[in-house]
Amino acid sequence: MKRRVYVVMEKATQGDLASLVFDIFILGLILLNVGLVVVETVDDYQRAYHKWFELFEMVSVFIFSVEYALRIWSCTADSKYGHAIYGRLRFMKTPLALIDLVAIFPYFLVLFFTVSANFTLPLRLLRLFRLFKLGRYSRSMRLFGQVLWYKREELYVVVFVLSIMLVSVSSLMYFVEHKAQPDNFSSIPATMWWGIVTLTTVGYGDIFPVTPLGKFLGALIAIMGVGLFALPAGILSSGFVEAMQNRAADKTDNICPHCGRDSTDHSG
Repeated sequence: MKRRVYVVMEKATQGDLASLVFDIFILGLILLNVGLVVVETVDDYQRAYHKWFELFEMVSVFIFSVEYALRIWSCTADSKYGHAIYGRLRFMKTPLALIDLVAIFPYFLVLFFTVSANFTLPLRLLRLFRLFKLGRYSRSMRLFGQVLWYKREELYVVVFVLSIMLVSVSSLMYFVEHKAQPDNFSSIPATMWWGIVTLTTVGYGDIFPVTPLGKFLGALIAIMGVGLFALPAGILSSGFVEAMQNRAADKTDNICPHCGRDSTDHSG
């Protein structure tokens, strides 16, 4: 029974009707929950249908809680999590299991503990994490996660370089513009807002240099930002190309040379 529950709750395999129905049901429930979070922010709908929203949330949390409990119970059917205690703890630390926990945790926190009104709305918005549960059922989202994981070291380097650049340009612009604009460039941390907006080439225009040297440095920094912030896009693009090539190669390796069918579909 444990093995069957584990198989049903994983991504549906061809011909497994129970697993397919379960996946469609959970997918539909996730999308409805995300839509509910969006609609709840409209005051008119919130006042008119508050009780129905609360009822749907309660039912959804109950279903997601049962799903989470069943996943923890049945995960030992997988050899990776075979140990009754340590295997389940290892499973609970996986990204998707953590997402499952975050998706239901705010409801129970508000239910059993007194939470300040300042934290109630942020906790309720954490329900948007349920959208990430789609990663179990979407090949595209799993591919994106794999690319991020494979390219993590390169992305760490880029983040490190961008952090150094942000601190450097913000410090430099602070010393150049502080006397001319003590309110806008009041400190290096405050100047970092200008640095982020400039390096990303967004340019809101709420803070900008007015001295000739500041304008010159601002132009150079904006030009450097174009190249620096293109690095993550290039890394992710190459990662997607490599992942797609590997997937195509795996499919080719599984093709039977005699019949031209996927060899994984052959029985015996």
